[in-house]
Amino acid sequence: MQSITRYVVTGILTIVPLWVTVWVVWFVVDLLIQTGRPIVGALSRALRPTSGELADLLLAGWFQSALAVLITLALLAFLGRAANAVIGRRFLQLVNKVVDAIPLARTVYGATQTLIDALRGDGTPGGQRVVLIEFPTPEMRAVGIVTRIFPATEDREELAAVYVATTPNPTSGFVEIVPTSRLVWLDWTKNDAIAFIVSGGAMAPDKIRFTNDPASGSGEGADATY
Repeated sequence: MQSITRYVVTGILTIVPLWVTVWVVWFVVDLLIQTGRPIVGALSRALRPTSGELADLLLAGWFQSALAVLITLALLAFLGRAANAVIGRRFLQLVNKVVDAIPLARTVYGATQTLIDALRGDGTPGGQRVVLIEFPTPEMRAVGIVTRIFPATEDREELAAVYVATTPNPTSGFVEIVPTSRLVWLDWTKNDAIAFIVSGGAMAPDKIRFTNDPASGSGEGADATY
């Protein structure tokens, strides 16, 4: 009986990563399909007067879904390229002004954009940094990302805003205000940190090299594990 239970648990642990991967991929693909489907429908209606067979093909389930994904990916690629162009940057500035005029949308949009920008960094000294903080207790450590530094004043020391993401969804988590003197600065990149969090700690560099000096960009220090 114990061996059967062990096999069942092993089977569950084996299938869970595959299930999560399939779920995430399916969610993304379904989102792409739902985004592109109205465009495919409009194209089908436009072609029906001249080519009824082609219009019917566009509405076939598998073909419609595949074409919707391709159209959405093409639009996203175009949007990404346009965002880097002068006209695209001006358009985004206009969008920011419009959103900024709507109180609730301004808060949600601004916070989300700031979080995405923080997670997009490469972990270099000039950008955001990956750290360990004492969380949720002084005896435990959590991987966090420094999103902002509050300079020291006459009555308090330098503080850091640290975003502590949760597993397996790194877009949800906690924001902690921590004295920079209590931070352990890692030489990890943002990709290292996100992979570590999403995988529940399974995907990580072989060693944790850290330093208590945030000015040290090389991450030189003792090798340690927790």
